[in-house]
Amino acid sequence: MKLQTVVIVVACSLLLGGCWDRIEVNDIAIVTAAGIDKAENKEIELSVQIFIPRSFSVGSMQGGGVKTVTLVRRARGVDIADAMSKLQMNLPRRIFWGHCKVYIYGEELAKAGVSELVDYLARHPQPRNRAFMYVSKGKAADVLNLKTDLERYSGEAVRELSGLKIGMEITLVDLINMFMGKSKAAVLPVIAVLPPSDPKKPESTDPYLFGSAVLKDGKMVGLLTQRVTRGVMWLRNEAASTTVTVKAKNVKGFVSLNPFRERTKLVPSIQDGKWKMLVVVETEGDLIQNGTHLNLVNPKWMKQIQMALQDDIETRLKLTLQQVQHGLKADIFGFATQFHRKYPKEFARVKDRWEEVFPKVEVSLKVSASIRRPGLATVPGGLTESEVKP
Repeated sequence: MKLQTVVIVVACSLLLGGCWDRIEVNDIAIVTAAGIDKAENKEIELSVQIFIPRSFSVGSMQGGGVKTVTLVRRARGVDIADAMSKLQMNLPRRIFWGHCKVYIYGEELAKAGVSELVDYLARHPQPRNRAFMYVSKGKAADVLNLKTDLERYSGEAVRELSGLKIGMEITLVDLINMFMGKSKAAVLPVIAVLPPSDPKKPESTDPYLFGSAVLKDGKMVGLLTQRVTRGVMWLRNEAASTTVTVKAKNVKGFVSLNPFRERTKLVPSIQDGKWKMLVVVETEGDLIQNGTHLNLVNPKWMKQIQMALQDDIETRLKLTLQQVQHGLKADIFGFATQFHRKYPKEFARVKDRWEEVFPKVEVSLKVSASIRRPGLATVPGGLTESEVKP
């Protein structure tokens, strides 16, 4: 018995050690970003931005400028797997997806549908579940070809935009969960390209967040502006770090506020056969600029500004509901999930026609806003005390 145990331990130990299946860094092509566009004959075009390791070696500074640190290669196929296999035949190194943090779908491709393309990323063992997903305004390959000034390559610039928390932040696992969700609707941030400062160098510019794209059954059905996108983020309890500028009634000038704590709660209810959703929004912010003639330390004026902030948030939410709920009829807010949790039997009866029920859901808003820190200065900058309303 002891002899058998020793034999088994020795046999197992032979499988634990060694580097027989190792892959050297010098043998792989590290993908930093990928773009997928629609091509002719029902094919797709896969573009990958590949890191050039030797660009950081000694002598990378040539001709008075920094040597390009990435290159873009592309191939076409009937799907991503087919395009990737053809792309691999044109590269001397094995493609490695483990460091790819950015995936961009071209606008035309997004309109045709991206569900099947997400399947490859979900099944392949290398792509990161936390990689960021986007739709481009135009071709995705154009974004990868940009020569950005602040970042080393365009893929890094796009990723940094998500890190700023100023727009939608959707990862691969988020997109998969939305496609598998009760509403079958999804939303992705949209990347656009700034006009170049030098027309002779069209690629020397930067990407920026344009807004968001709404998808139903995997197909893009509409684009939302940045203002409406912020309303979507309020309803999804994903409010961005941004500045809100408001104007109170009968007050000259504007006040800018920086919300630092936001909370949105969805409260579903079914009363007399009517489906209702109460959206409770609570926000707290700091005063960062006072462009009025008011002393906002006075509770009377402060309350007036807080009411203006509440009205601004309500206006944003109503605009968002009008465009998304009644216009696109796409439940990207998670209403279906909330009703399913509270009323599983009732939701089971309408889940197959939720697209018809969702636009009819009566939504009521309850917004409360408070300004916690009005700042140390009681007198607005540039004014004397006599010009300020106490």
